[in-house]
Amino acid sequence: MSEPEHNLTPNADDQSHRDRTIQGLRDLVAFLESNPAVPVRPYSWTLSVPSGVSTDSTTDLRQRAEIDRIADALGVPVSDETTDGGHYITRKHFGPVTYEAVHVPAHRMARHYAVRSYENNVMAVLDADQDGDETTGRAA
Repeated sequence: MSEPEHNLTPNADDQSHRDRTIQGLRDLVAFLESNPAVPVRPYSWTLSVPSGVSTDSTTDLRQRAEIDRIADALGVPVSDETTDGGHYITRKHFGPVTYEAVHVPAHRMARHYAVRSYENNVMAVLDADQDGDETTGRAA
């Protein structure tokens, strides 16, 4: 159930993807500016870059170091929420748009996988009201 670890440090192979991503963002901005009838989210938008799937303390340390490197490049601090079961995150806000890089610790991923291991064993059953509309649910 594990996924490959991501390396967020740019290299020559990633440069063309990075260039295409930046161009795609510019194209989106140009499109939205020239099409005011197209809605945008009324609150905020986040570009979230995960550090990969951490599997042990070694990948935790490597991925935390990568988030630290990104925080330094962004010129912002890291928010360490791992003692409360959270993530290791850095964010830079550009008005209502946020760029964030996220590390999910191995122990948090293990908890996530444990909870998800039950998903095929619990099914939602929707109950119909008097008109036949499905309005309430229960686990079966």
